[in-house]
Amino acid sequence: MHPYITVILISAVLFALFIIWIGYEKYKSKKRLRRKIQRIYGQVPEREYSPGDIENISHYFRRKEGQGFCIDDITWNDLDMDRIYMLINQTVSSPGEDVLYDMLRRPLFNKEDIEKREELICFFAENKEKREKMQMMLSGVGKTWHGSLADTILALENAPTVRAGFHWLILVALLLTLFVLLPLYPVAGLLLFVLLSTGNVIYYYAGNDRARIGAFLDCFSSFLRMLDMAEKMDNVDWPETKKQMEQISNSKKALAGLKKRAFFLTSKNETSGDPAQLLLDYIRMVFHIDIITYNKTLKSIQGKTEEIMDLLDNLGELDAAIAIASFRELLPLWCRPEFIQRETDHVRLKTEDLYHPLIQEPVANSIEAETGILITGSNASGKSTFLKNIAINSILAQTVLTCTCSCYEAPFLKVMTSMALRDDLSGGESYFIVEIRSLKRILDESTKGEPLLCIIDEVLRGTNTIERIAASSRILSSLNQKWVLPFAATHDIELSYILEGQYRNLHFEEEVQKHQVLFNYLLKEGRATSRNAIKLLSMLEYSPEIVKEAEQAAADFEKTGVWKACRK
Repeated sequence: MHPYITVILISAVLFALFIIWIGYEKYKSKKRLRRKIQRIYGQVPEREYSPGDIENISHYFRRKEGQGFCIDDITWNDLDMDRIYMLINQTVSSPGEDVLYDMLRRPLFNKEDIEKREELICFFAENKEKREKMQMMLSGVGKTWHGSLADTILALENAPTVRAGFHWLILVALLLTLFVLLPLYPVAGLLLFVLLSTGNVIYYYAGNDRARIGAFLDCFSSFLRMLDMAEKMDNVDWPETKKQMEQISNSKKALAGLKKRAFFLTSKNETSGDPAQLLLDYIRMVFHIDIITYNKTLKSIQGKTEEIMDLLDNLGELDAAIAIASFRELLPLWCRPEFIQRETDHVRLKTEDLYHPLIQEPVANSIEAETGILITGSNASGKSTFLKNIAINSILAQTVLTCTCSCYEAPFLKVMTSMALRDDLSGGESYFIVEIRSLKRILDESTKGEPLLCIIDEVLRGTNTIERIAASSRILSSLNQKWVLPFAATHDIELSYILEGQYRNLHFEEEVQKHQVLFNYLLKEGRATSRNAIKLLSMLEYSPEIVKEAEQAAADFEKTGVWKACRK
């Protein structure tokens, strides 16, 4: 038998065995993926975040930030919404986590959009088999660890080109060796082919061309995975996902032809360990087909930003809806929000059994408000947590349509806060300047006549007592508009008297025992009457003399309204 025929037969057998191995590995991988999908649904997300991950994910939102009202950075940071996002983010793809973040920062303001999103969430919650089928497909897109997928793919708009002439020469030489020299002179042909292949692999990694476009080949990899999933979704014919499927189909048609070219550029998922993709990687190293096809493919994809974003939007919306359904399953108590028309001149908000989703053993509170709310109480008594919870649930109501309470009723609300502020060291601004800028943006928004929920913690804490009370009382009074629902917390009892008639007084209180402070975190009517700060000094074994003199000084001030000088 001719040596060349023998080589062909051996190669055919090895190739058949390789194909069988690929099929078996794909079967095992699919089973593992399905088990994981079933295990994580309704559980706390397992994803670990590195520094900068959330910032990178937010870039997709930044591209749309100017489109209508958004949760601004101050409010987002005040409420620790990154952690809320992490609690909800059970997505299986980069488009999913990009779109979910965008959802949380851009509330909905009309019932039609609310109903469409709710229908999609409920569909996946109620149809386990279809939900898992969708997650299996979306998992093929995977997650990029380089930032927002939108950033990754749209980076191709400014990608450099390469000179491919030498790489074409290498390819021709290999093909001539393989199909001309090898059949005629098997030994010499095989030796030359091995030498050329080895040199090509070395040049592939040592040359400048691959290094220059390496990062952009990763971008093509992400793009290829999205197109691959779009094709697999052709057989999805569910009425509840009709809108998304039509958009995905339209985007796929607009990008037709790009997949075949992108296929030669890079693996669909370089980290998957897929044997077929590993084989293609070796082919690319030897024949340089990724570098050869790069320029033409790049030219084809540039200018397709709108189509790519449409594809990402709709793939991501499906994944985000499943993550929201999983979040609902995780919660011990939740409700769908009810958006009510304003029956009176004032904005009205009602919640029952409201609890904070990030607290392990939360205490639930209920409230019905249609006028300003002023909350007093000592440190750590629950004021700030309650205020944050009101704002968080108002955001969740209009984004993921899921509130951590048994009842939520309110009109569509813009939400703004001024709470966890810090000095701006980079900008050279003091805490007070940062604070008054933060309050100013709320005051400006309140002049627009649109329903606004504003949450303020310790108004003007960055200045002296006299000016703080004078200015904060007037700021809070100016926020007492029919279309504004202001909540504020303060240690200044004086405000509860100055604003009486405009703001409803509520408080949290604690009980100081001999060696401990007990908080029940229950919201109560009226202003705080207990004063336990000096008692805490005694509990922590401050000097009895200091404690006694402090108590006497407070008692004297309450009687006379004048502070006496300290005496040695």
